[in-house]
Amino acid sequence: MILLLNILWFIFGGGILAWILWIFLGCLLSITIIGIPFGLAAFRIAGFAAFPFGKELVDSRALGEKRITGTGLANFLWIILAGIWLAISHIIAGVSLCLTIIGIPFGFAHFRLAGVCFAPLGKKSIPK
Repeated sequence: MILLLNILWFIFGGGILAWILWIFLGCLLSITIIGIPFGLAAFRIAGFAAFPFGKELVDSRALGEKRITGTGLANFLWIILAGIWLAISHIIAGVSLCLTIIGIPFGFAHFRLAGVCFAPLGKKSIPK
């Protein structure tokens, strides 16, 4: 069932568009030295955006990894510069998909992506 949802999401639910946009954002952010950590986080989220069903993003500290100093400040800058706009776009897509019964699971996937837009640094994608 998860495989079917991921395939339908990628083709019809906006997965391919979300994946392309997160990859583009990662490439754009990786142009500068300062943006490389943000670009790497965008690439991790791109993989999650392409196939979100059966996965969840968790804080890397929950997996026993040490958090890099300054991650909180970097996430704050991310929210102001890019996160709020990405979250708004995912919320709009989620609401529009939830207007149909068939689109409700895809709308919820967009809502999960909107939550990720607020603090992408220090997150890891793991299977549920």
